[in-house]
Amino acid sequence: MPLDDQTVEWLLESENPSVRYFALKDLLDEPSNSTRLRAEQAKISGGLFVRSLLSGQQADGGFGVHPYAKWTGAHWRLVSLVELGIPTRHPKAVKMAGPVLEWLTGEKHRDGIKKVEGRARAHASMEGNALAACSKIGLGDDEKVRTLAQALLESQWPDGGWNCDPRPEADHSSFHESLIPLWGLTEYVKATGSRGYRKAIDRACEFFLKHKLYRSCKDGRLIKQEWLKLHYPCYWHYDLLQGLLILSRAGKLGDPRTREALDLITHKRRKDGKWQPGAYYWRRPSSTVEAKRSKDEYREPPSSDLVNWGRNGPNEMITLNASRVLKSAGRILI
Repeated sequence: MPLDDQTVEWLLESENPSVRYFALKDLLDEPSNSTRLRAEQAKISGGLFVRSLLSGQQADGGFGVHPYAKWTGAHWRLVSLVELGIPTRHPKAVKMAGPVLEWLTGEKHRDGIKKVEGRARAHASMEGNALAACSKIGLGDDEKVRTLAQALLESQWPDGGWNCDPRPEADHSSFHESLIPLWGLTEYVKATGSRGYRKAIDRACEFFLKHKLYRSCKDGRLIKQEWLKLHYPCYWHYDLLQGLLILSRAGKLGDPRTREALDLITHKRRKDGKWQPGAYYWRRPSSTVEAKRSKDEYREPPSSDLVNWGRNGPNEMITLNASRVLKSAGRILI
């Protein structure tokens, strides 16, 4: 199935240099030494979204709130910056990683992770997001980053995932808590070449594959309707497109068990060749009206982001990611 030229052209005409860069790099396979690709990459740091995410940084690298403060803490900003293609070793991104790593490797955080029935009950998405982001910005060899990778290895559950559920009877991993650690370990191995984490990555991939990314492995039923909706950003939440995106980064979209999920993403494509969000985990900056509406819609009221990621009509980041996934799976030809 060809990807409509208008879709690629729409991405290339984006005002966001990150979108233009990744459309060239990941969809059109522009050579790394291409003048055009390098020119777009050089513009990323000055893009509106990146500037918004870097704004207000303090001397310690943070932003005057806990790194995990939703969605304005350094933890979340760093993940968004990485997904926008912030250059490796960008000084402000590296500085931002400081308070994130101090928090996650600190004694208070580590002591808060308890074992119940022999399984670590960890919010592993925290370590996973930080590990992925730090690996992508060139900190893979940092001792604190290695600590995060090792912590994920040690807290992985027998079924290949992770879970923070403290109940003794909980013995099945969480989709939310398992996908992001998979991403973190995948990026860590890419950054460092370490072979000691390959088995953990394969086990985590198998956890999602045996569920076909959204079905019960016991009776084949849909686990959660919300997962079929498209979101951006997902932050720590799971959805089908995010699951496929991370599996693509782990090189697993060739597995036949991804076929049904890929079909669903294909069918969500609009007639104009683009994709749009079905729900949101964020609200617009300083949007009190949106906040009230969102509280009625979600059990956990979404927090304001620093960036307006787009709520109406086609979404550039979702279209980019859906196109990446389908191209990686051999579903679309450019």
